[in-house]
Amino acid sequence: MRAIKRVLAVMVAAATLMSVSACGQSQADAASAQQESAAAAKKQQEKDKAAKEAAVEEEAAEAAKEKAAEEKKAAEKKSQEQSKAAEKAIKDAQKGTALAALAKLAVKGRAPKTGYSRDQFGPAWSDVDHNGCDTRNDILKRDLKSVTYKAGTHNCTILTGTLNDPYTATAIHFQRGQKTSTKVQIDHVVALSDAWQKGAQNLSGDQRKQLANDPYNLLAVDGSSNMSKSDGDAATWLPRNKGFRCQYVARQIGVKTKYSLWVTSAEKSAMSRVLSSCPSQKVPSGGGASVIPTGNSQQTRTKAQTKSKSTTRTRTQTKTRARTKTQQKTTRRTPVRTKAKTQTKTRTKAKTQPKKKTYSTSGSSTYYKNCTAVRAAGKAPIYKGQPGYSYKLDRDRDGVGCEN
Repeated sequence: MRAIKRVLAVMVAAATLMSVSACGQSQADAASAQQESAAAAKKQQEKDKAAKEAAVEEEAAEAAKEKAAEEKKAAEKKSQEQSKAAEKAIKDAQKGTALAALAKLAVKGRAPKTGYSRDQFGPAWSDVDHNGCDTRNDILKRDLKSVTYKAGTHNCTILTGTLNDPYTATAIHFQRGQKTSTKVQIDHVVALSDAWQKGAQNLSGDQRKQLANDPYNLLAVDGSSNMSKSDGDAATWLPRNKGFRCQYVARQIGVKTKYSLWVTSAEKSAMSRVLSSCPSQKVPSGGGASVIPTGNSQQTRTKAQTKSKSTTRTRTQTKTRARTKTQQKTTRRTPVRTKAKTQTKTRTKAKTQPKKKTYSTSGSSTYYKNCTAVRAAGKAPIYKGQPGYSYKLDRDRDGVGCEN
């Protein structure tokens, strides 16, 4: 009986253990299933969130695209309106205005730049008016205020001055020097490269030299603005100072009229848009008439050249008489003894000057014997660091050689 009871107790215990084990396994399976369900739910949430974000981004991109299209459409509409206004302004232009002069300019495509070089326009800053000063210093003297001059240059070489810059509407202090001279530069209102591609190829060498040194086409301006302009026309560059744009474009028209240069269609549109805001703007004084005709008539060209030479000769003779009178006055005031001392010093200086060749300090093999050679190569003024520069060419050691 006892044995039976023991067997039954063992069987009950085993059944209990099996039940407990099965219950534990069931609980473990339930926990695992619960974890898997939570992970799946989290993954689905992340997927839904990503889809929602993608939808938002897509909507934003679509909205940006629509906005860009609307802005483009508005810009095109504005451009069309400006073009119509510009065309109307040209059509309604009053006689004597820059718009009327623009209407007379030929419209052609830009010619190839083939063959262009600065040398095609003669030596840089030539003394074309024969006043003893190079063109660069003439323009600085004209456009700067409160100027001071380098001693012994007959008031030619500008040392300091103040420029009221038309391109930026700021005051710029000019001081001659290697690191400071470039703050104020001389800009060709109609860039020489632009002129070459729009008719200057057909001009004679003398005409191109005159164009490059014509005060009418030159302005002293902010150096960085001149560099950013490069050889751009009105379609690609305009002064930052909007208050000067009408005058700037009118001067370009005057220069192109004066030298029989043409404009491109885009350039004409840009010019007319600017001038439509100032329809009464006139071409600056002195513009509008060809200096030397460039037509096929050799007879007309010869007459114009003769007249130009005659005018130049008359001016030169007048200046020569004025210089002679000044020299005569100076001679009366200067004692003979001083002349003798000056001549002695000059001879002594000439004898003591070294005869050996001075080579470039720029690290280049380029060599110029003197400033005459520099000007003949079209490289004057020559700056320190440029090929061929040497202290022999820069007596005052200011970093700018052959400036006179």
